[in-house]
Order: sequence, then C-alpha cells, then structure tokens
Amino acid sequence: MTPDSQFAQVISLSNKRLVKDVPTQNMAPHMGSAILRDALPDAPFDAAATGFVLACLPDSKDPVMWIQDRMSRRENGRLYGAALRRFGFNGNILRVEVSHPRDVLWAMEEGASCAGLSAVVGEIHGAPEVLSFTATKRLALRAENSGVPLWLIRSGDHGALSAARERWRLRSRPSGANRFNAQAPGAPVWEADLFRARGRAPGVWTATYDAGAQRSADRLGLVPGPGDGAMAADHHPASHATGG
Repeated sequence: MTPDSQFAQVISLSNKRLVKDVPTQNMAPHMGSAILRDALPDAPFDAAATGFVLACLPDSKDPVMWIQDRMSRRENGRLYGAALRRFGFNGNILRVEVSHPRDVLWAMEEGASCAGLSAVVGEIHGAPEVLSFTATKRLALRAENSGVPLWLIRSGDHGALSAARERWRLRSRPSGANRFNAQAPGAPVWEADLFRARGRAPGVWTATYDAGAQRSADRLGLVPGPGDGAMAADHHPASHATGG
C-alpha cells in the first residue's frame, strides 16, 4: 500500500423539498445510531457532500474505510489526508480505489463487518443498475447489525430509490468570514436538506463546522432554514406604481 500522506493509505484495486422548522437538538447525523445514510451532492463538482460527511464522522482514532469508484474520483477528486485535521478527524483513512460500483458495494459490506473500523464511506457516481433498492437494503441491515456507520455519497444521482435510513442533499453556500483576510474563504457553510428519514422529521438546515469546539458533538452546527422559502418573482408590470 502506497501512503499519500502520513494520514492515509491507498489501495489500487424530485427536487421537491419539505422546508420545515424543527428543533436542532440531537439532529446532527453523528449523534444517531449506526445506520446507512445517503449524501447527495446538489451539483457536479460540489464538495459539500464530502465535507459534510467528514464533519459527521465519529470522534474516534479507529480508521475509516473510504471507497471510490472511477467516476467518483474523476468528479469529486481524492481526499487530501493532511487537511482532515481541520474536520476534527484524528484517525486514519484507509482509502480504497476501485473501477466499478459493484466493487464499492462489496467493499462497503466487507468493511461494515470489521469492528476495527469507526465508519465506512462509499462513493458511487450516478445510478447504476447494481445500486438497487435491494443492494442498499443489504447495506442498511449490515450497518445496523454490526454497529458500524455507513455513508454512501451518490454523485449525479437525483434521488433514486434507496433503503438508507437518512437521505441528505447537500449544497455549498458562501463560506464564513476569514478573520485574517476578508478576501479569502473562511469556514465552510453548507445547506443540508434531510429530504427523507426514518425516526426524525425532514427539514433544511444551514450547516457550519467549528473545528475548535471542545466537544465533538458541538462541532457541527445546524441552524433551521426559514419555513416560508423564497419569494416568487413578479413578472407583471407595476401599473399601480404609475397610477395606471
């Protein structure tokens, strides 16, 4: 295995949204039990899903297995191990690179059976035939039986059927202010849309990450979005303004 840094190793192998104000207490994904969760990037080349998943990983020194298929690597790139400390991740990343989505699913199932892993993350591009409801059901049951959390990042998938217990759609927002340089990007900000879930209410949050928080449970901040949504554009002439 070839290390790409001291933190990682490589193995070469409906836009319908429910906007609702809900309490943020106990809503952070990493506070829940070991289940399968989907993370869907809202647009190509948007790193929001990757950053959100990293922010939700368990606070553990046990390694995380991270598997990517070929198309996911081309669109999302590879993890940069040295930057993981900014997300409070203190363990190691065991990165597995495969060519076909079916190999991602196989590696995720095998990883979920390993008690020495703190989590398993898989990346699959699009909605290939092998990524069926039955396949995701197998992953969901394996996660719940083994106690190892599973995340599936589904780039280019607009919400095909899935047995995941939580399904998140992520999009990047303008970053926070940089205290050293007003022209430079600051802390990441995401819009986190939980559009389907079992055992909790769906909703939309503005998600921020504070690497300096003393407790790992406080690092991911979720602020509910407004319940009214955006105002519709008015394309009619403003006749009342001219007295007409």
